[in-house]
This record gives sequence, structure tokens and C-alpha cells, in this order.
Amino acid sequence: MRIGLLTEGGYPYVSGEAGLWCDRLVRGLEQHEFELYALSRSESEETEGWVPLPPQVGRVRTAPLWESVDDHIVYGRRARRRFAECYGELATALCTAGPGNPSAGPEGEPEGQSALEADRFASALYGLAELARDEGGLPTALRSETAVRALERACRAPGAHRSAREARVPDLLTVTARLERALRPLSLDWYEDDDLGSVDLCHAASGGTAALPGLLARHFCDVPLLVTEYGVRLRTHYLTEPDSSPAIRSLLAAFHGRLAAETYRRAAVITPGNTHARRWQERCGADRAKLRTVHPGMDAAPFAEAGESPECADPQTLVWVGRVEPAKDLVSLLHAFAEIRRAEPGSRLRIVGGPSGPEGAAYLIHCKALAAQLFPDEADGPHAVGRNPVSFEETGGPELPSRADAYASGALVVLSSVVEGFPAGLVEAMFCGRATVSTDVGAVVEAIGGTGLVVPPRNPRALAEACVALLRDPDRRARLGAAARARALELFTVEQNITAFHGIYLEILSRTPARRVLLDDTGEPLPFGVPAEAHVPGRWSDPTARVAARGGPGTARSGPGWAVEAEPARAKTSVAASEGAAR
Repeated sequence: MRIGLLTEGGYPYVSGEAGLWCDRLVRGLEQHEFELYALSRSESEETEGWVPLPPQVGRVRTAPLWESVDDHIVYGRRARRRFAECYGELATALCTAGPGNPSAGPEGEPEGQSALEADRFASALYGLAELARDEGGLPTALRSETAVRALERACRAPGAHRSAREARVPDLLTVTARLERALRPLSLDWYEDDDLGSVDLCHAASGGTAALPGLLARHFCDVPLLVTEYGVRLRTHYLTEPDSSPAIRSLLAAFHGRLAAETYRRAAVITPGNTHARRWQERCGADRAKLRTVHPGMDAAPFAEAGESPECADPQTLVWVGRVEPAKDLVSLLHAFAEIRRAEPGSRLRIVGGPSGPEGAAYLIHCKALAAQLFPDEADGPHAVGRNPVSFEETGGPELPSRADAYASGALVVLSSVVEGFPAGLVEAMFCGRATVSTDVGAVVEAIGGTGLVVPPRNPRALAEACVALLRDPDRRARLGAAARARALELFTVEQNITAFHGIYLEILSRTPARRVLLDDTGEPLPFGVPAEAHVPGRWSDPTARVAARGGPGTARSGPGWAVEAEPARAKTSVAASEGAAR
């Protein structure tokens, strides 16, 4: 099976999001062939390069979303009219959509007026894609005065919501520029029979812009689309736009909401990483029949030794592990620990992790000052050196070489976040067989089940009471830790993640009609990109027939100067010669 893996700011870039998950998926499904279609977000991301790619990656095509593009394309009168009509319809769909998410009906389709606007958005989106295909690109047109005036007319038209009517010229220019970057995949030359048209399945590693190539491959070539979201892009947009004006926030939220709804409507299967993401997807119109929750797969091997030796932990030490940032609410944790110290004077708190960006560095300084104020250095005598019961540490040193050592150093792991997606750090603690006390945010309850204690966020007293209860009851700690380890090994390993996606790939292909554009040398249709018999030496694996059937998928098409294709070198051996030729 040939899979087109679609990413934005992720795999195969070294600093990309979800790169580890994608790499494990590709390496775990070595019986399939992967082609990567990656959108980059910054110049630094491209400069840092790619991770080493396994041999089952047949081709990588990349395109930047961060740089300014001038396609030097001059539209004729008819093309300008087509663009104005399509972009005007798109703008109207955004301005008449409410600033929140469209309400979803029982079948996952938006109800009433929202259904009409969803169809208008989809028609405009595919109309722009067809125009880009006919004329060679859209970037210049999307930044043109025509686009700004079309957006302005839509904002001033009767029926536009209030925040859109309040948009001023700077707001319109900002929104136009942001839409141009988001719609840049429409201008790529990826949607032909020898590119995404030749794959059996498109797998978008996230929603949003990353899924756009999959939508177009489905529109132009009928390639089925699978969408995986461990963090919902629409939610991320709401969290990262706090300083923009209300008009900018509402228009961009409407765009991302419409794009999410269209993605969920066209996808064959949607795989949220947890129930928290699933609720967001259902709110945006995803059909429940398409949803399959697939938890992130994590490597349990580094934590095996700690999980098998729970008795090595210090029974009076609490551990917090993660990135230091305001969302982790270490201030509440420190206030909770003050109450814990009053109940258990010998207890100790180890905060393990580095700051996340400038904001995290400032927050770390604040937390250290608060700890020094709440817990003055304590000495055993007048001539002894004082010791603070709260320590701020990072992994990589002689005392804590790894995260596994950090979890192993304490009998109780604490999570105090006010915002959380899937709590990977909590699952690592479960692999180590540690009892946990966590705040009820994100997918925490889904991850721990009944194997840990959960308290409300921003409630230091409740957090302290739960920690004291477990510190005073070692038998209960041991039972919860053992149950947590068993649950993590059953649900959150790399193996279960890979097995789940392999089954979903087969499920999608089993109910997808064969596209009869791929023929062998006898004129018979090939239902899969790499059928099973291609791995068995014989006449059916003749490399000449395969290349002729595909129309030369290994040959790059000449496209815009900002799209790049690379062909990773393949390792060939005499044993796998027939397999390599078939590919």
C-alpha cells in the first residue's frame, strides 16, 4: 500500500511537531511505502534539516508557508473574474459564519443556514483550487487589491456578523495576508496522477492547512483521506490569537472552523488522540461514525527498569516533570506543597524540567522566588548548611540522567496544569509504576482511568490533601502504581498505535472503490499502489510494467520555484532486489 503522509511544521524536519510519532509510524509499518508531503513553517525549521528517513520512504516533497512568494502570473480578464467570484464567495462564507463553531446536526452536518454556508465555503475553496490548477498558481491574486476589496464587501454586506462589520483596513490587510498563507497549498503541483494521485491513501498528520493537500487529492483524484489530530488546530488557533483585534480573531476563527468542518466531512476516517480532541471534532461537525480514538504511542522501554523496581523510590519525595511555563501552574503546586509540609514535615518536592521560551524563563524565576519565600533554607544546627525542601533541576546531569530517573526518584508524581492536551508526562510516570495526583484538565482522566487521584485545577488545598493521603498510605500507592503501569502498557505503547493505524488503513482501502487509472502491462486494473504479489518474485513484479503503469511517479514534475522534491536513496540488497524494483 502506498501512503501519502501530509504534515505541516512536522515530520521529517528535525524540530517539527509530532515528528517522533510520525517516524515511529513509518518505521513500524515497513510493509507499506510512504511518500512525504511536508509544509514548513519557518526558515530555521528548514535549515535544521531532516531526521534520517527509513528505506520505505520513497519520496519527499516540501513547500514553505513562511516566505513571500511571487508567482509572476498575470491573469486574463476571464481568470480575474473567476478569482473575484470564488474569493468573494469564500469571504461571504466567513463573514456570515458566527465567530464560534457551527452547530452540528445528528449526522455531523451543520444545521440550517450553516449547511448552506458550509457548501458555499467548499464550492469557493475548490473553485480557487481549480483556478490555481488552470492558471499555475494563486499567491499573487490572494494578496491583490481584488482580494482585499472582496473581503471588505463581504464584511459590509447585510447579514455579516457584528465583529466582521467592525473590521478596519489594517484588519482586512492582516486577514488577507493570513488567508494567503493558509491557502498556499492550493497552488502546489502535487495533485496529478504521478504525485498524490498515485497514492492509495492520504494520511494528514494534523488538521488545518496540513489537510488541504488531502482534500484536493480527494477532489481531483478521488484519493481517500485519513485525518489524525492529537491537538485540534481550531482549538490551537483560539489559544494563540489573544492579542489580535476582535475582527481578525472572528474572521480567522470562521475560516479555521469552516476548513475543519469541510475536512471532517470529506475524510473517510478521523482519528482523535483522546476524548478531549474528539469532543472538539464533534462540535465542529465530525460524524461520530467516522471517529476512531487512537491514543499516542509512546516507547515504554526507557521506563521499564523504574517500573519494575518501585521500591527504590524515596517514600517522602514528590516529583513534577515537564516544561516550565505558566500553563503548568507551578505556583499552585508550591502553595499546595506548603500545606503538605505542615502535614508531613519530612516531605520533599523535586521540580524537574527546563523553561519553554522567554515566558517560561520568566515564570521559572518567579517560581524560584516564591519557593525561597515559602520555604526558607532549613538547617539541622547553627553550623550546618541550610537545605530547601523544593529543588529545581533538569535532566541530563549525574543525579538525574534521564526522565526515567526523575520519575524513579519519587514515590508520587504530581501534575498541576490548568491547560493540557494528552498528558504524555503522566503516561511516562505510569510506565514507571508511580502513583499520580493530577488536575482534571484535558485528557488526564482518560489517560489515568482509575489508577490515580484527580483534583480540580487551581485548587492547592485539594491537591495537598490528595498528596498527603497517598504519602501516608504506601500500600495504596503501590496498588495504584501497579495498576497505572498495567494500563499504560495496554493502551499507550508504540505497538498498539501502529497496530491501530494498520487496521484503519486496511479498513479504508477495503471500502474504497478501486481507481482504474493504474493499469498493468496487460491493461488490467491495479487496486493497490504496491499489491501483495509485488513482493514475490515473478512476472507480475516486472519493474518495467510497474513504471509504465504509474506514468513515472519517481520523476519530479516541474512546478513553482518554492516547491521542492527530494528522492531519498534506497538501500538495495540481492535479497530484496525484486521488492526494490517493484517499488
